[in-house]
Amino acid sequence: MKRYGNLFSQITSFENLYAASRKARKGKRFKDNVMAFERNIEDELFRLQDELLSKTYKPGTYREFSIYERKPRKISAAPYRDRIVHHALCNVIEPVFEKTFIFDSYACRKGKGTHAAVDRFTEFCRKNRYVLKTDIKKYFPSIDHEILFAKIKRKIKCRDTLWLIKAIIDGSNRQEAVNDYFDGDGLFEPYQRRRGIPIGNLTSQFFANIYLDELDHYAKEVLRCKHYIRYVDDITVLGNDKKRLWEVRDGIVGFLEKHRLKLHPRKTLVLPVSEGIDHLGYRIFPTHRRLRKDNSMGFARKLKIMNRLFLVGQISFEKMNASVQSWLGHAKHTDSCGLRERIFEKYVFCC
Repeated sequence: MKRYGNLFSQITSFENLYAASRKARKGKRFKDNVMAFERNIEDELFRLQDELLSKTYKPGTYREFSIYERKPRKISAAPYRDRIVHHALCNVIEPVFEKTFIFDSYACRKGKGTHAAVDRFTEFCRKNRYVLKTDIKKYFPSIDHEILFAKIKRKIKCRDTLWLIKAIIDGSNRQEAVNDYFDGDGLFEPYQRRRGIPIGNLTSQFFANIYLDELDHYAKEVLRCKHYIRYVDDITVLGNDKKRLWEVRDGIVGFLEKHRLKLHPRKTLVLPVSEGIDHLGYRIFPTHRRLRKDNSMGFARKLKIMNRLFLVGQISFEKMNASVQSWLGHAKHTDSCGLRERIFEKYVFCC
């Protein structure tokens, strides 16, 4: 396996740091911390560059909050200058790893994404009768720091770059405790190992892909799964033999044990595709696609509240429209024209 060196000078170049700052500020340019940094951007970037080159750079404190998407999820927001470092790092090392990722890994990759994954899943549904659907139990909190760093070292030999990657991994804030035991563990092993990377970091999304890249190749090359898709820790394998799909499940379980991960027991199912599969926010059938019921009902309630706030001047048309367009962008990938008409027929909006 080829290993890459001499990457740190590319990561820390002023041009790369400036390009990273343009990416980091997208959608956030009017936030106080971003505007404060932007006022003296050259000085701030040179200061950040000096810290990286002298190895005095230390990640800052995360801002933590929760979102509720069917279940509560802890999100960790890194300080703005740290997000610039994350982009600067990924600008350089992402192409190194991208070459080895399989085609059907869809999360956080250029030209991929949720809708591409859903289209591919629909394509596979039309060729197969059954689907093995599963995900990994508490994936981000379970990622083992030592194993993750070892995987990265197999591709990168630049010591300075490895120092920065380790600083970012070690700088992760404390995540939800996952105290699972694996073969060979001593009594205190689950408590002594450092685990968990923060949901919300660009680097975390990228590291999550690296962590499961070996699983992707194992599924395709050893288990011979022709119709396999992964989106972060959402794993689907399609086929025409239910027994074979359960055997694939057993193979995945055995592989993940070596990487200190477990499948979610209640979310591991083999289902006929004709029933419609709940996947990545949609209900997918071989012949058509629908919105999940909780998604459409939730948006209808949100629209009612936004309309009331808009009429009394407590929310701007621009903010309301941004929310509406976001949902429509999601809904347009389904056969839901009638549903959309019913939701919007009660309202008349004007700016």
